[in-house]
Amino acid sequence: MHIIIVGCGKVGRTLAEKLQQENTDITLVDIKESKINDLGDDIDAMGIIGNGASINTLMEAGIESTDILIAVTGSDELNLLCCLIAQKAGDCHTIARVRNPIYSQEINFIKERLGISLFINPELAAAQEISRVLRFPSARKIDTFIRGRVELLKFKVLPEFNLDGLSIRQISDRLRCDILFCGAERQEEITIPDGNYVVQNGDMLSIMSTPRNAAIFFKKIGLKTHQVRNAILIGGGTISYYLAKLLLDMKIGVKIIERDEARCEHLLELLPDATVINGDGADRALLLEEGIREAEALVTLTNIDEENIFLALSAKKFSDAKLVAKVNRLAFDDVIDDLDIGSVIYPKYITADVILQYVRAMQNSIGSNVETLYHILDNKAEALEFRINEESAATGVSLADLNTKDNLLVGCIYRHGEVRIPRGQDKIQVGDSVIIVTTHHGLRDITDILKR
Repeated sequence: MHIIIVGCGKVGRTLAEKLQQENTDITLVDIKESKINDLGDDIDAMGIIGNGASINTLMEAGIESTDILIAVTGSDELNLLCCLIAQKAGDCHTIARVRNPIYSQEINFIKERLGISLFINPELAAAQEISRVLRFPSARKIDTFIRGRVELLKFKVLPEFNLDGLSIRQISDRLRCDILFCGAERQEEITIPDGNYVVQNGDMLSIMSTPRNAAIFFKKIGLKTHQVRNAILIGGGTISYYLAKLLLDMKIGVKIIERDEARCEHLLELLPDATVINGDGADRALLLEEGIREAEALVTLTNIDEENIFLALSAKKFSDAKLVAKVNRLAFDDVIDDLDIGSVIYPKYITADVILQYVRAMQNSIGSNVETLYHILDNKAEALEFRINEESAATGVSLADLNTKDNLLVGCIYRHGEVRIPRGQDKIQVGDSVIIVTTHHGLRDITDILKR
């Protein structure tokens, strides 16, 4: 599969790093030679210096034999234009990054009339992920499957849960909740646990369940299960706008602190039900004055990663609020995880996962389709949702008898409107949606879960 990526900024780099592991040929296009050279040192790809909206540039990049063109420059309009020209020059799928809220309201029209295959809005996707965490603040991260019917939730084991020293099997027998433990993180060790795995305080555990059963589990171990009632957002950018809109729809009170006065006035027009404060979110006196001690959530969304991290760390000293920080520079993720500041959102990871899902679905759209894909467990594992379209070696056989790969779990089966946490006697059938959790990367078909 040949893929052209137009735009080699943070998103373009992340995509190139992920896609080079997917058995693809990549061509990078950017107007700046320095960006092409920087990526060329780390990624096995051809680089073209030029304007991605130029037919000559696209022809040089091999548009006539390209399967997918992905336009992720900093300009929505340029991305749309790149996709339009690519469709005229070659018979390829096109993916455009479009961030402006105005265009977001017109996506269906643009897709239908312009024929663009997929739109990516990292800011909206990040806001949606944050809103899920604020709906269920006990979780560090929540990934959704089967249109929200199943969730993968990550949480930290604390001493007050009384789980230390218990095996997964003992916890399941004691609490009797219909959930599946499908991931465990302990320092540098990543595990897809079986029933014998012994939990320790400080572990990061991931469970799969329906939202209702997850709430029952968290309530039994003593964690809060209700959504936050109010939130303070520091930074009034595009993510803040999308997030505030989502939270207000959830009946959550929203207060936005933004330095730029003109931006504050614009936000007031767009979000009349929110409180918008013109001020410096790094000013502790202002935060105290605006009620940070009573706030149930603090979300740091400035354009500076360091400021987002330090603001969240500082708030831990005088507030019990649920903390969420946005981070763009992915090289810091291992350090940030050790700081234990709560939930950290990486918009670039979210974008890459959506596009990888689309690429794998294109590579195999007959036997089973990849409907959803997330990188989990510190990006060392994947959680994938497959739609089973036809019989195969993986269907009609009890899970206990399937010769599946090591470090792989069948996490959930969705059939005829019913969510099943599967047991050994269950079988995968045509028409099912199946969720797989595995440390093996690159699964494209349900038969890839089997040992060869």
